Amino acid sequence: MANSTHAHLRYNILDYCFRNKSYSFDELLEYVNNRISESYTGESISKRTLREDLKVFRNKVNGFAAPLPDNIRILKYSDPNFSIAKRPLLEQELNLIYAAQQLLERFENHPKYNKLAEALIKFQDEEEQETDASKILFYDQNEEYKGIKYLKPLYLAIKKKQVLQITYKSFYDSAPKVYHFHPHLLKQYNRRWFVFGLNNTEGISQWSIPLDERLIDFNILEDAEFIESETDWDDFFRSMVGVVRPKNAEIERVVIQFFNGRKKFFTTKPFHPDYEEFFEEEKQDQVWFNTIINKELVQQLLSYGKDVQVLEPEVLKVHLREHSLVMYQNYNK
Repeated sequence: MANSTHAHLRYNILDYCFRNKSYSFDELLEYVNNRISESYTGESISKRTLREDLKVFRNKVNGFAAPLPDNIRILKYSDPNFSIAKRPLLEQELNLIYAAQQLLERFENHPKYNKLAEALIKFQDEEEQETDASKILFYDQNEEYKGIKYLKPLYLAIKKKQVLQITYKSFYDSAPKVYHFHPHLLKQYNRRWFVFGLNNTEGISQWSIPLDERLIDFNILEDAEFIESETDWDDFFRSMVGVVRPKNAEIERVVIQFFNGRKKFFTTKPFHPDYEEFFEEEKQDQVWFNTIINKELVQQLLSYGKDVQVLEPEVLKVHLREHSLVMYQNYNK
């Protein structure tokens, strides 16, 4: 049995190396120990432990059954699409998770950790599906979303205040572009994660990068000095719907009217957190809020179809009118 000390961390590091790097045994040992020391200062593993880890990866019965050929100088998966993340958890990994789950259950009813209940029941449901054909929970998630693999590395880069060299290709670019990026925070919107920070190459202080196929790669710039954010991110997001902020956008008062009882749906799940209701009897189906005008706001309003009307500002009414006209033309071709 391989050394259980930080085994989960070692396995993730090795899986990353076998998919993305080309290391000899000694080079691999050095890389793994450098990564371990980042999280656990002064700690490392021996050659023996690494050899035992390689056995776990290759073991087809009690291991990961990884496509890692024996007797090769360069340690790399023969199948580049393989990842231990796609394999069932090992017994020792399950034991660690169950122990962590029991610890977290102590805080399940604490107001500060009120989201733990959802996380714990999701985990329990996923594990029980391995032995029980019945399914209780159905998640609203993006099955094709691959960007989640960037979440933890970017989280750690923010925590450690590391400057990154980002290789990024938007849907409109013909070739990838490279930027120096200072990551400041992560935000989830519409089942996708975004990292916000300073694009130092173009001088954009509130630049956002979606964690999807557009983010091709990123590397840590070891000697670069990290620049802290001066943005009040709470105010930044509260003054908008979604994550896209047009250049020179100004905050405007938006008033909308609902029909057919749809205001109740909005108030139970508002797309803007700081909405206000009117006291006048004739305005009982109206709400207002201050925000910038962007595509996400328009999309949210369009999701209510004929059951919503924008009363102000005029620029937003024009946006909705143009969308409605194009939709009408599309259905009358």
